[in-house]
Amino acid sequence: MCDTLIATKLAATNGIAVFGKNSDRPPNEGQSMVYFPAATHKAGSPLKCTYIEIPQVEKTHAVLLSKPFWMWGAEMGVNEHGLVIGNEAIFSKIPANKKPALLGMDMLRAALERATAPKEAVQVIIDLLEKFGQGGNCTYGEELYYHNSFLIANADDAWVLETVDKQWAARQVQDVYSISNCLTLGNQYDMASPGLVDLAVKKGFTKTSGAFNLARDYSDFLFTNFGKGRSRRETTITSLDQQKGKVSIQSMMAQLRHHNDEHFDPQHSITDVDVCMHAGFGPIRVSQSTASMVTYLDKSNPIIFATNSSAPCTSIFKPFWMDATSNLNLGPAPTHQADSSHYWLHEKLHRATLENYPERIKTYAADRDALEKKFVEGALSLHNSNASAKQRGDFTNQCIAEALAAETEWLKRVEAVPAKKKFFSTLAWNGFNKKANLVVEA
Repeated sequence: MCDTLIATKLAATNGIAVFGKNSDRPPNEGQSMVYFPAATHKAGSPLKCTYIEIPQVEKTHAVLLSKPFWMWGAEMGVNEHGLVIGNEAIFSKIPANKKPALLGMDMLRAALERATAPKEAVQVIIDLLEKFGQGGNCTYGEELYYHNSFLIANADDAWVLETVDKQWAARQVQDVYSISNCLTLGNQYDMASPGLVDLAVKKGFTKTSGAFNLARDYSDFLFTNFGKGRSRRETTITSLDQQKGKVSIQSMMAQLRHHNDEHFDPQHSITDVDVCMHAGFGPIRVSQSTASMVTYLDKSNPIIFATNSSAPCTSIFKPFWMDATSNLNLGPAPTHQADSSHYWLHEKLHRATLENYPERIKTYAADRDALEKKFVEGALSLHNSNASAKQRGDFTNQCIAEALAAETEWLKRVEAVPAKKKFFSTLAWNGFNKKANLVVEA
């Protein structure tokens, strides 16, 4: 379960578009920031994606990705031309293909490597989808199959692309938009595959082509409803609508940290899901927000703020720049087992916080906000003063180091507050922790 948001330059506080995404995936599926430089290749040579090979292109753009450890593709990312993409799992009356094909995350990375602008990226994904199809298991250690939607943007333009097997529809975004684990396009889209409506009529999803509505006619019942994609999407799009003209870096971060209840406790329910997702007991809460990103789409040089860790409410967004990626201290890539990666170091804090969230989060929430404010203001100051790439890269490393040190101290504070464990939540997390070989102090 994920949520992806965009405020175009028409809706942002200073005319600079802002993108945001939470990547919700299994809690033990480590995800991290990874940089791949621009490269040249022999055109048509085989490119091994997660499951299948596709022809490589002659030139690929530099990309900074938030990438689950086991796949070729990525959940979200930015390229050297200021193009940003996030994807969502969506579920349809047309069963997802279980045979190996391209993952939505593979198409996302391929589009970032091959396109320079949103409309071009839409076409890259369409071409790959129609030629190779989407399919295969989308998670590590579990089985989950789905179709994909995409939110694609840069400083000047934004598009939403929704797919059902090899069918698709796309719409240009004017001001604000959000996508979640549900189809959102009704009968208002700018482009669509030739067979989209005819297939719906043939399958009996709609009586006539004139009555066709993509979101209504193709959506499945089970996953779309119990995953609460529509309610989460309603939360984010309503807030973005209310903030038109005032969406900022900080307000987008706040969106990704959203919890429905001011007295939020992730142990209270086995069915509640929210924009900031925490895993728990049962099939509805098998995933958590394993990574978060907010991108300030300044045309001259976007700033990427990424947690490089799970649960944005317990994490700090750190700044990155595409031209300041050399010598970054990103730590080792995580896996499905607890290790010294930044993802798993933070999991100790996150999982300990969950054992008495209302009281334990209070021990460091104010410090989290203050430190993050310092990082955002520092990044904007360097950005506006045309600081060198080395200066900005050094600042990123400084932020990473300060965040790691702070979280180590916060864990001590958290562990000093008594845990208040509830049975079903404890049962779930004991299982997650055992599989990851992670020890969490009570």
